[in-house]
Amino acid sequence: MLTKQKLDQYIPINNICLIILAGVALTWFLAYTKSVLMPFVIALFISIVCKTIAGWLHRKYNLPQLAGLIIAVLLFLALAALAVWFIINSVETFIDGADSYAQKVNDTLAWFLAKTKQYTAATAPAAIAGYLDKLPVFNMLQGMGSLAVSLFTNIMLITLFVIFMFIGSATEQSKLGTTIENRISHYLLIKIFVSFLAAFLTWITLASLKCELALMLALITFLLNFIPNIGPLISTFMPMPVLFLQYGFDWHIILALSLLTAIHFTIGNVFETRLLGKRMDLHPIVVIFSLIFWALVWGVVGALLAVPLTSILKMALEQSEPTKPLAGILAGKMPFE
Repeated sequence: MLTKQKLDQYIPINNICLIILAGVALTWFLAYTKSVLMPFVIALFISIVCKTIAGWLHRKYNLPQLAGLIIAVLLFLALAALAVWFIINSVETFIDGADSYAQKVNDTLAWFLAKTKQYTAATAPAAIAGYLDKLPVFNMLQGMGSLAVSLFTNIMLITLFVIFMFIGSATEQSKLGTTIENRISHYLLIKIFVSFLAAFLTWITLASLKCELALMLALITFLLNFIPNIGPLISTFMPMPVLFLQYGFDWHIILALSLLTAIHFTIGNVFETRLLGKRMDLHPIVVIFSLIFWALVWGVVGALLAVPLTSILKMALEQSEPTKPLAGILAGKMPFE
């Protein structure tokens, strides 16, 4: 027969098992309801930023809060419409130049085969050309068109959520809600600023080199900059295939790679570090794991929102004594230290 002392020894094991089961159930719930939850979470972050902008307009220009909210929402809709327009125009530009790109690929293939014959055994041009023909380029473009339509649909749903959030914003917030709103709005506004700066400098660099997809690559850079560490790395190397198709392997690629590396290094390690500091208070390893988790659950959108979502979880865990050690682990502080 188990005594009370023996039963007490199993309490930590039971708690760990319950936490694991709750985590699995929560992950399934997030993945199953992502078509609704993702627009809702995006709308929540947009409403936080819009409230911050409206509050600034009220303090700076004595503008009514409602008028400030309307201006902020209209600005968001205008930027979203402009982004969709950029994507559609860039895809059309790529399709219009598809024949010239195909010719450049064939020329590059011929050069590559000529070089390989000098140093290695003869390769089969027909086989390589067959592999190139099977590349799903147009399927990818079709997918991008579907993504644009899906994005427009989600924008409408997000706008609806934002409106309802503004209607319910008159109620008094709790201390936790105010803390979350202040910290998340600070993070998002700084991220928007540094992402816009990175995208603008990327556009100037690529436009100076007469890159045909400069606008689209700049827009993708803006979005990827929200993904910690990995996003700027992808943004640095992403224009290289486009420049290779345009100019071949020459000084354009070397110059673009050097300038984009300098841009992302300076923005990420100087501007963003100074502006954000340790505001989110998350350990770098926790950021990487949260990035992997949210990317697996919600895809690209999850990767974009990984840091603010994990920060919200950390702030929620800090409100209860039993869960404070977990919040400390997210900040890189071990319970036994």
